[in-house]
Amino acid sequence: MSTHLSRELATVLDLKLDAAGLITAVTVDAETGEVLMVAHMNRAALEKTLATGQATYWSRSRNKLWIKGEESGHTQQVQSVLIDCDQDAVVVKVRQKGVACHTGYPSCFYRRIKPADAAGGPTLEFIARRPG
Repeated sequence: MSTHLSRELATVLDLKLDAAGLITAVTVDAETGEVLMVAHMNRAALEKTLATGQATYWSRSRNKLWIKGEESGHTQQVQSVLIDCDQDAVVVKVRQKGVACHTGYPSCFYRRIKPADAAGGPTLEFIARRPG
């Protein structure tokens, strides 16, 4: 079996990290399937997530591990972690406490891109509201 297929069909975790040592982590609500956020994990973040059940990511801006909610209290209790076929991205299914986005929206995906029209280029349309 080729190395490519062995990774795709194996039962052994064999992460395919990018040049910075990261994989993409798409975080979704375990009940609704709504995409809450997209972040990155390194090996340590994934291991901590699996060991503690608390979503832990790698903050590229702070250059350190970041436990979701450690400052805001808006935590993510991990229900399961899925990995894609070539092991370079994960889907983290969580129970979100509070909001997922630092802007106060339930999800980081609270705007839709509207195509360009006669008045100009593409614009953004709000499709969600902040709680409260």
